[in-house]
Amino acid sequence: MPDGKTITIETGRLAKQADGSAVVRMGDTMILATVVSKPEAGENVDFLPLSVDYQEKYAASGRFPGGFFKREARASEHEIIIARLVDRAIRPLFPDDYHAEIQVNLLLLSSNREIAPVALACLAASSAIMVSDIPFNGPISEVSVGRVNGEYMINPSIALMADSDLEITVAASEKNIVMVEGEMKEISEQEMIGAIRAAHDAIKIQCQAQLELAAMVEKASVKRSYCHEVHDEDLRLRMKNELSEKVYQVAKLAIANKKLRKAAFDEVKEAFFSTFTDEEKTLKKVLVDTYYHDIEKEAVRKMILEDRMRLDGRKLDEIRPIWCEVDYLPGTHGSAIFTRGETQSLTTCTLGTKLDEQTIDGVVFEGKNTFILHYNFPAFSTGEVKPNRGPGRREIGHGNLAMRALKNMLPPQKDNPYTIRIVSDILESNGSSSMATVCAGTLALLDTGVRIKRPVSGIAMGLITDANSGKYAVLSDILGDEDHLGDMDFKVCGTTQGITACQMDIKVDGLSFDVLAEALDQAKQGRLHILEKMMETISEPRTDYKPHVPRIIQLTIDRQFIGAVIGPGGKIIQEMQRATGSTIVIEEVGEYGVIDIASNNLESLEEVKRRIMAIAGKPEIGEIYKGVVKGITTYGAFVEIMPDRDGLLHISEIDWKHIKDVSTYFKVGDEVEVKLIDIDQNGKMKLSRKVLLPKPENQVAGQKND
Repeated sequence: MPDGKTITIETGRLAKQADGSAVVRMGDTMILATVVSKPEAGENVDFLPLSVDYQEKYAASGRFPGGFFKREARASEHEIIIARLVDRAIRPLFPDDYHAEIQVNLLLLSSNREIAPVALACLAASSAIMVSDIPFNGPISEVSVGRVNGEYMINPSIALMADSDLEITVAASEKNIVMVEGEMKEISEQEMIGAIRAAHDAIKIQCQAQLELAAMVEKASVKRSYCHEVHDEDLRLRMKNELSEKVYQVAKLAIANKKLRKAAFDEVKEAFFSTFTDEEKTLKKVLVDTYYHDIEKEAVRKMILEDRMRLDGRKLDEIRPIWCEVDYLPGTHGSAIFTRGETQSLTTCTLGTKLDEQTIDGVVFEGKNTFILHYNFPAFSTGEVKPNRGPGRREIGHGNLAMRALKNMLPPQKDNPYTIRIVSDILESNGSSSMATVCAGTLALLDTGVRIKRPVSGIAMGLITDANSGKYAVLSDILGDEDHLGDMDFKVCGTTQGITACQMDIKVDGLSFDVLAEALDQAKQGRLHILEKMMETISEPRTDYKPHVPRIIQLTIDRQFIGAVIGPGGKIIQEMQRATGSTIVIEEVGEYGVIDIASNNLESLEEVKRRIMAIAGKPEIGEIYKGVVKGITTYGAFVEIMPDRDGLLHISEIDWKHIKDVSTYFKVGDEVEVKLIDIDQNGKMKLSRKVLLPKPENQVAGQKND
């Protein structure tokens, strides 16, 4: 590694019955990767059935799993995110005609909790595949990139990454970048390219190490032979000759509606298919579908490259029509609709207290999460019928990307005591619903009244290339079909000041940094256009929260008073909550107790604050207190303004008129409102009641009234 850290790759000791296995180690962090592939493909399977699973063993860091069962259970969102990063990196490198099921398992066996496992997971997976006999156009690897004080760092420690202005994961082969994902603190496009370059330099070394390891393994020297596709070349040629021009003309119709466009393409295929006998239809259907897909892909790509025209008639850099609305759902704390073309997100924002924080109880990461974003993608959004089985991996991944795009624009915790939850429900989808979530999330935050630093928008970029002619086209705001038929899906989120998150998947070899720079520049223009449309709906956070949003005030007390505020068995704090209808949360932070008081009623907030400060506050000159008379003398009364904290209310400070006998005004036990006017060098407090009373108009300085 560039910073002197050593990574080792080992094979041949563990999991030897798998087709391939490897252990990757950096410091005390160790990941075991295994890969197994079935000998044959399933019937009529024309895709790669690849599954990648990543699991962190709690024993790796000397911990017990939480929960009742005390064992590792279903994958956490953190584990799913890492599995997706590996999957997206290795999937494009298997041969296109290899359709046998492949399973990659990654296990975190040891951790020093200073090295984020995401930096090693893909290296381990690729190493296991390289030492197997499974066909693979690797090797490949991933690294994490951070930057502190302008210096790029490869696989930095978790502590260093906390001070970084970017956190990205880059996957690449020796020659090409394959995948990028991460978050940034409003960096420029040039700075992002610099981070990717630094990552690729480190990845080349890791790829070379895998090649050297594979050369030592006899099994890896000859890859298994396979024949997973049976073709009819005469049928392929016939379809190409008869249908290519027809499909090309349909593509040039520039039909904006997805369903109508699909129907037009399907009509050409069905007309051709109708010439078959029933027996031929049964035998040839799978091949006809496959070859027609290839013809459609070629026609669309040709139209874009040669005619500079897109499926829905837009220019290459043109954004689909946008309309937005906020405050659509009156019962929520904040809501927004963001619609771009045929993609629509209905998003809500909810504010909660510390009791609503998400507890993170992972092997490597522990703590609390005060910003949560959930993304839902129901089947009806694409006009399909599917059972609802809860969020899938794609939904978790898209939600994570949108969360990372927005989180660095939230106000600091000291200015925002709330736990924030954003939920994006995709109601329509035709490309880039995750970026619609970013835009709708920004609008919902503004509608709620959260004082974000700057609004964020997101855009998905595409790429069509032709290796033979060298032609290429960068597409802004891609459709679902353009994503499926294209060579790149590059999502970029950011503000007017810079990039806050990105996700890039590249399906073609040889993407140059010049083309990448062009895509980033075009993405910036698209982002700014989308932001402008959003700001026409709402440009600033609401000046106040809605009436049904809980108000939160935060107090800080000395740690020694925490027990007194809570009371024996929680008696005092429970009584305060019962009497005021508020929610009180106390957290010990260093030498202090931080108290959050939440209520919809401002009077309740003030009453709780008064009671707590009466117990734990420090007397402050100028503050007004409701005290209790504890003793009476000839020269005044002693008033307790805090537990065991008495001050002298001198006879001259009781009223503007002259008083001969204090007992005619007060008796022990009376409540009296006083103001603290001084604290002498011995800590004795001087109180005044008369300064809170109206001064008589005929009062002359120094005059005593009877």
